[in-house]
Amino acid sequence: MATGFRFRDFVPDEQPEKGFESLFKLFMQLVTITSGDVGEALSWLNELDKQYSLTDDGYGMGNFIDDLKKKGYIDEDEQKKGEFHITAKSEQQLRKSALEEIFGKLKKSSTGNHRTPQTGQGDEQSTDLREFRFGDSLEQIQMTESIRNAQLNHGVDNGFMLTEGDLEVRENEHKSQTSTVLMIDISHSMILYGEDRITPAKKVAMALAELVKQKYPKDTLDVIVFGNDAWQIEVKDLPYLQVGPYHTNTVAGLELAMDLLRKRKTPNKQIFMITDGKPTCLKEGNGYYKNSFGLDRKVVNKTLNIAAAARRVKIPITTFMITSDPYLQQFVEEFTEVNQGKAYYSGLKGLGHLVFEDYKKNRRKSL
Repeated sequence: MATGFRFRDFVPDEQPEKGFESLFKLFMQLVTITSGDVGEALSWLNELDKQYSLTDDGYGMGNFIDDLKKKGYIDEDEQKKGEFHITAKSEQQLRKSALEEIFGKLKKSSTGNHRTPQTGQGDEQSTDLREFRFGDSLEQIQMTESIRNAQLNHGVDNGFMLTEGDLEVRENEHKSQTSTVLMIDISHSMILYGEDRITPAKKVAMALAELVKQKYPKDTLDVIVFGNDAWQIEVKDLPYLQVGPYHTNTVAGLELAMDLLRKRKTPNKQIFMITDGKPTCLKEGNGYYKNSFGLDRKVVNKTLNIAAAARRVKIPITTFMITSDPYLQQFVEEFTEVNQGKAYYSGLKGLGHLVFEDYKKNRRKSL
């Protein structure tokens, strides 16, 4: 009888693994949390070593730092000796680690793209089977299923007979490209109340970027951040992303996202927005209109207007709200209805799964 799986709370081993690989996994997590600050990450790693004996006399922290340099993961600052920064190799490794942590190990495919609902003479096989029709190619015929049908329909006593009615083919799905803009809220509330919300958001962004690169190379992904203003960042800059003393100018973020998508020639376009709060800010001339107390009618109306504008040009907005305040849910529901998009209310642990699943779902439809 199968015993299945048994789950329990994780308890650190009394004698943890030692050596470069075990230290490197911790180091990469700490570098993400410290926004790329190698010195601070190594200081934290030293403290963990004191508490959990991560090293021994055979392999110490000095050996680990030397190996990081030899393997090309950190460089020493030429101007300030003793100060280190992560390299492009580390930035790529952070994206790969985030992809594995959040989405699990994914097999590489040659040219993954997003599927449209139309089936027929397409580019990629689906899981759907149907009867053979004139014009279907021989490559689509599923021999195992077709032979089984022949045996069921005609028996085997009088010899094997296969007719056109026995043939089954696998549907092909037409592929299309998708352009996505990922918006990340970097307002001050993303680190309020002792909860680090920006690190999970960064990990999701890095994982999504690596997913697109590996599985859907014809797709595009742009990343923007928004606080009082909004601006585009490069994927390589994600590990260094930090929260600022900002309000939440959702309008500026959406305007920039739509500007970026207008330049894309792909037929399918979408916006993913990760945020933990309400819109509280607008840009007016050279200054800002701000109100953090409740839902300001002026700010809300502007936000709803741009949601409607996105709907008119067929750009759906998926909001990932990493908070559960009831009065905020009401606003998000109205925002989603105006745009005819989607909204998810998620804890930090479920954020990556939701983003991944929504991205996969959009492979099966034309946005």
